[in-house]
Amino acid sequence: MDIVDQLVRSARDGDVIGVSRLLGQGVVVDAPSGDGRTALDRAVEKGHADVVRRLVGAGADLEQQTGEYQESTPLCLAASQGHTAVVEVLLDAGAPTGAQGRLGYVPLVLAATTGDAGHPETVALLLDRGVDINAVMKHKTALEWAVRFGQEEMVHHLLGRGAVPSAETQAAAREHLGCHPERRRKTERIAVALLAVDVVAATDQEPGTDAGHLA
Repeated sequence: MDIVDQLVRSARDGDVIGVSRLLGQGVVVDAPSGDGRTALDRAVEKGHADVVRRLVGAGADLEQQTGEYQESTPLCLAASQGHTAVVEVLLDAGAPTGAQGRLGYVPLVLAATTGDAGHPETVALLLDRGVDINAVMKHKTALEWAVRFGQEEMVHHLLGRGAVPSAETQAAAREHLGCHPERRRKTERIAVALLAVDVVAATDQEPGTDAGHLA
């Protein structure tokens, strides 16, 4: 095993002492191993915040291609895995938060929708750091994606943080119901939650306005 492979393996295993030792021996921090993955890529993937902090401190590229198919970036990879501590390290280091990578991934959307229920803690951190809640990925916001995936808890979480549903968001709820009739009760609860926010917004702007047109 050559010295670069040792660095990447140590990063993957969360061995911050080994990583520091190898960097001290002059290994290029972003040198790829035999499979094309870098130390930062592997450390982010596994959620090793201390190792990520050490690599970033050594100058690792925050916008490098990551993931099995080089389709992602460090922040997007961490967000999609729900590695909140790693996301925090990357944000502290100045990682970009908008659309990025060759597929135009948006970290907030990935954090909100990856897995069965998304990653609420990661979403909260991103929003606390000023990330735009209405940022779009493939023309849809995190809220609209969560609605389309039927992620009820995440829908409530995003609404509670100020996401504003549109007519398209409500249409997405109806579309989800059509595709998944077995989830009718959950989808109807999502639709009610969206309408409730619309009613409040309309009342604030025009007393007496009815939001029923979105039903």
